[in-house]
Amino acid sequence: MDPMESIKQTFFQECEDLLLELEEGLLALNEGAGDDDTVNAVFRAVHSIKGGAGAFGFDNLVEFAHTFETTLDEVRAGRLAAEGECLSVLLRSSDILADLVVEARDGAPADQSARDEVIARLRHYVGEDAGAPATSASSAPVDADDDIDFQPMTLDLDDFDEAGDSEDGAAGFEIKFRARPELYVHANEPALLFRALSDLGDIDVTMDASDLPPLDEMDAQGGYLAWTIQLITDETEDAVREVFEFVDGDCELNIRALDDSETNAGIDDVAPSAAVEDSVTEPASAPVELTAEPVVDVEDEISAPVEAAAAVAAAAPSRENAARGGSAVQATVRVDLDRVDRLINLVGELVINQAMISQNVIEAGMAGNSTLAIGLEEFGQLTREIQESVMAIRAQPVKPLFQRMSRIVREAAAATGKSVRLKTEGEMTEVDKTVIERLADPLTHMIRNAVDHGLEGPEKRVESGKSEEGTVRLIAAHRSGRVIIEVIDDGAGINRDRVRQIAVDKGLIDPEARLTDFETDNLIFLPGFSTASTISNLSGRGVGMDVVRRAIQSLGGRISITSRPGEGSTFSISLPLTLAVLDGMVVRVDDQTLVVPLTSIVETLKPEEQDLHQLGDGGLVIAKRGAFIPVVDVGQLLGFRSTPIDPSNGVILSVMTDDGAPAAFLVDAIQDQRQCVIKSLEANYGRVPGVAAATILGDGRIALILDTDAVVSLNAPSDEPLLAAVG
Repeated sequence: MDPMESIKQTFFQECEDLLLELEEGLLALNEGAGDDDTVNAVFRAVHSIKGGAGAFGFDNLVEFAHTFETTLDEVRAGRLAAEGECLSVLLRSSDILADLVVEARDGAPADQSARDEVIARLRHYVGEDAGAPATSASSAPVDADDDIDFQPMTLDLDDFDEAGDSEDGAAGFEIKFRARPELYVHANEPALLFRALSDLGDIDVTMDASDLPPLDEMDAQGGYLAWTIQLITDETEDAVREVFEFVDGDCELNIRALDDSETNAGIDDVAPSAAVEDSVTEPASAPVELTAEPVVDVEDEISAPVEAAAAVAAAAPSRENAARGGSAVQATVRVDLDRVDRLINLVGELVINQAMISQNVIEAGMAGNSTLAIGLEEFGQLTREIQESVMAIRAQPVKPLFQRMSRIVREAAAATGKSVRLKTEGEMTEVDKTVIERLADPLTHMIRNAVDHGLEGPEKRVESGKSEEGTVRLIAAHRSGRVIIEVIDDGAGINRDRVRQIAVDKGLIDPEARLTDFETDNLIFLPGFSTASTISNLSGRGVGMDVVRRAIQSLGGRISITSRPGEGSTFSISLPLTLAVLDGMVVRVDDQTLVVPLTSIVETLKPEEQDLHQLGDGGLVIAKRGAFIPVVDVGQLLGFRSTPIDPSNGVILSVMTDDGAPAAFLVDAIQDQRQCVIKSLEANYGRVPGVAAATILGDGRIALILDTDAVVSLNAPSDEPLLAAVG
């Protein structure tokens, strides 16, 4: 594999983290929760992206990032307030920067007109032509195909311009530079920085070794040296800072402009030497001046500047976090997702084998206190711990997904002419990575739907006594072993009369059908349903919420809607925590073995005859704690038997659906409670109503995992059993 390509991919991976940090900081400023540290973090994110992009020659990205960075520098200096229209431009700039990163990575062209428009607006705020940065010796892009001859280097006085040759009127700078240990860890060399400075003008360097400890106390990875550099140049301070671009965060840097008297004194009057010395000849307590001897020897082999620059840019988040927090961040390792998937599959097989061994021990009739049985129990506990640890590797917070929705809200608001604010809660709720990836598209459509259909226009909101700015809330939480994600708007709610009429006009329901409010609200999930009167970029083509529902169902989840006229609507998504393993109750239904997710079960009970009551044409309910709960004969509903079971001979599983509706599942018997490895039924067979997935039992048999909500909503089949082909 091309090493440059590998480094480039690392840069793009780090760009994702930097863009998230940028978005997070700008949103904090938008909420009024930002401070100077937030502004600095936003600036560093853009700065790091620009630095890495420059190393690979992504000129389009570099130019925009430089203009963006210049504007943020004005904010950082307090000369520009990040509020109102300016903050909107900064948020839009974040979106354009993300598009340009994608352009550099995938080659898909970004919207050039939008880019140019935003650049013009950014330049308006800084009041100058903030064009692309000048290329310096430390950051010039190098073509990977170029032949570069790297020779051993010795830094000598001859490498620098002769002192005192500066032109009259040249500016002067005093640069105080102290290297942190991270600078050396990231393979940077101060001598190379000094050489780059010498390209800008005349320099004089003095080294301070006062912090250098005795040899026996020295840390090989420590940073003890500091330098003071006097630079006479006609370049700007920005050009000087450009030299230190790739070590930003790895050093302490202070640049001070010299006044006229200091500048006119000339280099020769400031310090007596102009080269770097590698050995300390003076006592450690005194600053060590630089002599004219060729004394700093760099390694015989120097890696390509492009690789070093890209590696530094890729490591930017950890450097910056260390600089802000004063301590190193937690070490992480990037692993291909395929490797994690293989590990999860192996753990799943381990769970199955553990269940098989347990089954064999039970069938052999071994005593529960036998050595083998005790060892097997410990093996089961270890298996569970391994499984939970491996699943935690795939678990990721929904924060990156939620932050992506901020851009969707901004774009939808701009397209509809509405003022909208997105508020998020529960961003650190962890979900399986696969779930997050497949949730992005349906969630995007729901957010657009909330802005386009849910929220009223500014005038109507004011007439209704609401604020002109609408609010969309995005909430995530763990509940009953599942992940619940809600999209809530404070709009007008669902116009049920209009929804019903549209459904009738499109032939989706019978005109005489009598529907509850809940059923009417959920008509919007029918294929081809749309309330939009005109076709736009956001809606009106009749393809939308039904696709969202199918996408959620493919994840083993459910979606529902509740609405309050004049107050808004709430879309609720219920998803499994993971798509790999669940805890289930193993039950027998006729001659079949089924699994009911443990998180859905409230209690189990043996029904008493006086608690059971017949309703209508064979309907059955059970009286429990002053309420009547419908009884579902699972075996008859799914077609495993044609006649109902005598309730007194069965067991009731009291379950609760996601919308809070109780139900009682009637099964023949309870067999066990165990971990079950989820195997996709759709991928290997097809979608079956009422069934979420399948699993392999300890004896090698296949058991179906019930979808409790789907079972409750099913009507008993009239013609043929639903699972006749499966049973």
